[in-house]
Amino acid sequence: MSSDASPVSAKLPVTLREVAAAAGVSVATASKALNGQGRMTAETRERIRETARLLGFRPNSLAQSLLRKRSFTVGLLTNDTYGRFSLPLMAGVSDALVDKGVSVFLCNVEDDQRLGQLHVEAMLDKRVDGIVATGKRIDRHLPVDLSNLRIPVVYAFTQPDPGAVGLVSDDAGGARLAVEQFLRLGRRRIAHVTGPASFEVVHTRAGAYRDVLTENGLPAAEPLLGAWSEAWGHDAVARLFSKAGREGWPDAVFCGNDQIARGVIDALRERGIRVPEDVGVIGFDNWEIVAEATRPPLTSIDMNLASLGREAGLALLSLVDGQPAVPGIRKLPCRLVVRQSCGSPPQ
Repeated sequence: MSSDASPVSAKLPVTLREVAAAAGVSVATASKALNGQGRMTAETRERIRETARLLGFRPNSLAQSLLRKRSFTVGLLTNDTYGRFSLPLMAGVSDALVDKGVSVFLCNVEDDQRLGQLHVEAMLDKRVDGIVATGKRIDRHLPVDLSNLRIPVVYAFTQPDPGAVGLVSDDAGGARLAVEQFLRLGRRRIAHVTGPASFEVVHTRAGAYRDVLTENGLPAAEPLLGAWSEAWGHDAVARLFSKAGREGWPDAVFCGNDQIARGVIDALRERGIRVPEDVGVIGFDNWEIVAEATRPPLTSIDMNLASLGREAGLALLSLVDGQPAVPGIRKLPCRLVVRQSCGSPPQ
């Protein structure tokens, strides 16, 4: 190695004074141009901004925060340790705020009240502008009190505090989409296999399932409740298809989530029952890693979590800007994602 090699040193950041000198203006004028303030011609403002861009100037975010009394950061609190619901929701929040220059910090509080309080205090110490609270189910509070903070809080996919803004997916509407799809396809003996009775969404979706069938003059079988698992879907098929003769078998199964649906399809295949020719299957959640790997690929209800996150982010930004918001829970529509498992319309 050559002994006369020059040492590597970090380049110092470009200063506002250097930008002003290169643009031929005062420091005050350069600052006003870059902050969208002051009176000057559009040509001068654009020339200063272009000079800053070419020099690689980056504004001092701390100084801007002090000037505008905002940190341009928001916190996202969740107890969804697996990330099944919180990650797509966070992607939506970030998508809504990135163009506004706002960053999002994710903190997992698990189900630990002490850990949740520590994360909240850390966010407050960092002067976040607001918090989006989300979780792994809509009928439970996060294990931390957010009701008396001095910053705005928006709840998404978790139970809100009284008087707060909450956003959830329309589970009843999603269930209606699934059952109505089966009816369009000529299915008439529709079973419902879903999760535990302790979940509010189980009863909401089951109620919508019954309503659609009743409205169409069809009997609604009692929903089968069990675990959110493939194993339960497998066991449910044994109960639904144990009767002798195909006349008593369902010709469609609406499942409470995609894991149950995958278990149902696997169990039907083991019995020699074809999907979708003999029995159509629709899941819920549109968990793509499961739905697209199922054979045949699974039709499912998508809760539009990214859209939910975007709406939550925009709602929080509106509150941060001092605009009033109507408290209460707002339901956003789900959508049907059609793949092969539900079948085709009758010829």
